[in-house]
Amino acid sequence: MSLPELLPDPWLIEPMERASRDAISAHQVRRLAWSLRHAYDNVAHYRQAFDAAGVHPDHFKTLDDLSKFPLTAKADLRANYPFAMFAVPREQVARIHASSGTTGKPTVVGYTAADIDTWAHLMARSIRAAGGRPGMRVHVAYGYGLFTGGLGAHYGVERLGCTVIPMSGGQTDRQVQLIHDFQPDLIMITPSYMLALLDAFRAAGHDPRATSLKAGIFGAEPWTEAMRREIERDFNMHAVDIYGLSEVMGPGIAQECVETKDGLHIWEDHFYPEVIDPETGAVLADGELGELVLTSLSNEAMPVIRYRTRDLTRLLPGTARTMRRMQKVTGRSDDMMIVRGVNVFPTQIEELVLQFEELSGHYQVEMTRQGRMDEMCVHVEARPAYFGAGTDAVAATLAARIKEMVGTSARVVVAAPGGIERSLGKARRVIDRRT
Repeated sequence: MSLPELLPDPWLIEPMERASRDAISAHQVRRLAWSLRHAYDNVAHYRQAFDAAGVHPDHFKTLDDLSKFPLTAKADLRANYPFAMFAVPREQVARIHASSGTTGKPTVVGYTAADIDTWAHLMARSIRAAGGRPGMRVHVAYGYGLFTGGLGAHYGVERLGCTVIPMSGGQTDRQVQLIHDFQPDLIMITPSYMLALLDAFRAAGHDPRATSLKAGIFGAEPWTEAMRREIERDFNMHAVDIYGLSEVMGPGIAQECVETKDGLHIWEDHFYPEVIDPETGAVLADGELGELVLTSLSNEAMPVIRYRTRDLTRLLPGTARTMRRMQKVTGRSDDMMIVRGVNVFPTQIEELVLQFEELSGHYQVEMTRQGRMDEMCVHVEARPAYFGAGTDAVAATLAARIKEMVGTSARVVVAAPGGIERSLGKARRVIDRRT
């Protein structure tokens, strides 16, 4: 298989991307000292958490000292909803994004104008590492809105000097038509949706290998090397991975380089990575598999100290760049499902189910894969007094609420009383048949 020539331009690589490990570490020490102090002085949660752990920003002298500071979890962000994690006055917050949380409340992140500038810069760096060059056309199929994917990609494309095609998600047939007509060089999209586009190209009578696409930047959900091979073969394009999460910034925290495709280089001048044992919280050595923890080094509006991403990976030495790489995410340390790029927790479903007096608290989520796309079916149980007439309407209403509150489509099946299996121990909430 001969993919399009998409060689890196060494003149466009920033000096920091090629800096020595000593220079990177010295830079991180300076920025970490600032970030810890900024969080302690301006965010009540961090001040209380540091004090409770018996640590102070003045105690930080070397990178090893960071492990003395407490971890931050998604529950901490939810507990401080909506704006108590912000470290600047409200009038300095230029933008707010949010992602769903396990209770139905979103986790909120804020940005100053400088944060937006940093984000655009790092996304431009990521797109360039994936093979993007000024003047190229980039089709953005990530969702726009409170989700960070669409606007994060959009600003990066413009910063690099490319032409952005802000398609957003959905409207599959129109996606195919615009890719055929507008001739973009790159596409930014979830990998599962790219495979759906593959089917749509064929259904429309277009040869997917004949498109103008030279590379795709795929994020928002885990994907395998087998999927990479399928995309590259069937579209005759490069397929590279991007990593990010809303709570820390959004996409653009780490990026795979097109010339190596051997894991994602973390932009260590703005994010300090650790890998911990998810059970004990102990920091693991580079190369060991564990949960990724990130600390922001430059966030103004919302500094993030030792945030537990729940993503399982390992840290590896740099190759195409001197900054360390993270292995492709192999899974999560919690029970989160990722459905078409949307984070879904069983407790989100439970919260919605319990809003219906017609339904009991017994439910299961069944995950399958129909063709190219993940499908979610929520099996719920009717209360005896309500089973029969009207259950179809209840199912339709619950499906609509899941779509509205969680952000992904689901089929709802209402079972008879006693129709959901019982457990004597931990309930089996998720049945994953995708593998």
